[in-house]
Amino acid sequence: MDYSLDSQSVCFGSLMSASSFSHWSSVSVRLVLVGMTGAGKSSSGNTILGRKAFRVVKSPSSVTKECSKETESVAGRDITVVDTPGMFDTDISEEELLTQKISKCINMTAPGPHAIILVIKVDVFTEEERLSVEKIRAIFGEAADKHTIVLFTHGDELTSSIEEFMEANEALQEILSRCGGRHHVFNNKDMEDRNQVVEFLQKVDGVVAASGGEHYTSDSYQHVELMLKTRPEELKKLYEKKLQDIQRELEARIAEEMKKLQERIETLTVSEQEKEEKIKELERLNQCKLTEYKRYYETKLREARQEEEQTCTHPNIIQKIFQQIRKIKS
Repeated sequence: MDYSLDSQSVCFGSLMSASSFSHWSSVSVRLVLVGMTGAGKSSSGNTILGRKAFRVVKSPSSVTKECSKETESVAGRDITVVDTPGMFDTDISEEELLTQKISKCINMTAPGPHAIILVIKVDVFTEEERLSVEKIRAIFGEAADKHTIVLFTHGDELTSSIEEFMEANEALQEILSRCGGRHHVFNNKDMEDRNQVVEFLQKVDGVVAASGGEHYTSDSYQHVELMLKTRPEELKKLYEKKLQDIQRELEARIAEEMKKLQERIETLTVSEQEKEEKIKELERLNQCKLTEYKRYYETKLREARQEEEQTCTHPNIIQKIFQQIRKIKS
């Protein structure tokens, strides 16, 4: 399949990306790493974030089994990366396991990723990998192609140019064509090479710019985000009421304590300055208590969202995805 026009559009897109980089480089972005087990998703996540955020192991039986999410400030803005388990090569017969994996993936990337990063190892592109890509499309929807970037890993093992590698496989060319030819190459052995990361983020910015600054979304994502917001919003109202009660209680307590303190001070031979300092000390102590209560409830709110991401499942959405996956020829 000829995708020379797509290659030209990539060049044009790179120029657009570069020109829009200064505009979108302050925007926080969510990225989801998808692909076959062993493709290098976790290593790529670590390279993007510039630290060992995700566990990387060589044994196939010990690779990532749960979705995980990490955020880091990279190139001047917050980058959130979601590393996915090998759900794209999990058999559909393992329905319960696959349901959990897909639900967590959708939950953690809600309200939708700014870019879907399809990770492919620089090696022979197999039929199994092609089928895994079709499963990815079944999960995110074909419209997600416009938000997808192909990320080739093990760039240090290339024996030819990346263009020659892509041209050698017709199935790979078709996938690239769907994604508008967007691709990048990582050498995850050289995390210190931040040029490869900044250039990669420029391509992400190009995707964001082409979408008018919006992340990818769908009816499923909108439904999930509404579900994920419901519980934290209920808790927020509850915690706000608790804080108001605590604040009133502290104000009443400080008024009573200040009255007692004032009575004690009157019996002491202390200067006016010392009296004021004792009163201010009491006020600071109560303010410190209120601040700690606020911090505590804010933490509880964050944990509520995280708990929902871990436990919330979506049977209707998952069943539709399963129907799409079953249509894929294996």
